[in-house]
Amino acid sequence: MAVRPRPHDGCVTATVATVRYVQAPQRYDGPGPVLFLAGGITDCPDWQSQAVALLRDTPGLTVVDPRRATFDLADPDAATEQITWEHAHLHRADVVLFWFAPGGSVQPITLYELGVHVTRGVPLAVGADPGYPRRLDVEVQLALARPGLRVHDTLAATVREAEELSSPGRVPMSGVHEA
Repeated sequence: MAVRPRPHDGCVTATVATVRYVQAPQRYDGPGPVLFLAGGITDCPDWQSQAVALLRDTPGLTVVDPRRATFDLADPDAATEQITWEHAHLHRADVVLFWFAPGGSVQPITLYELGVHVTRGVPLAVGADPGYPRRLDVEVQLALARPGLRVHDTLAATVREAEELSSPGRVPMSGVHEA
């Protein structure tokens, strides 16, 4: 059984400074703005904790993190639950932050999710580490699908853009509720 530990307190909704933090598999149906942290988990560094730390002083923001405290990679029921949870919360988000971290994974699911959400029109903040092996693919595909959308080089710059996109008056606070 491959269980990955997580430095958070588990599957709880918590307030980190002025940010509301929601970790999978906890459901969130509350008010916005809601920012979903989309990006690699398996075989990727825990970039989500860094993003949450950078966002911790953003008043009124809810950050939704799909990286669980523990996750059994061998359990198909857990995988189904996770995929369903991510789908629902990605479609609930007012803003989606995509980060492509360097490491041992090309992050095919994240590439798929980016393709889906770039065409929905939801505000996106996208970044890809210069060491990410498919960075050029991300840049070219985004230039074709949503001209003018910048691909940031650092997580910090990507988080700053997500924070700006989440500010009052920038996004509808009702969220997007698609099936």
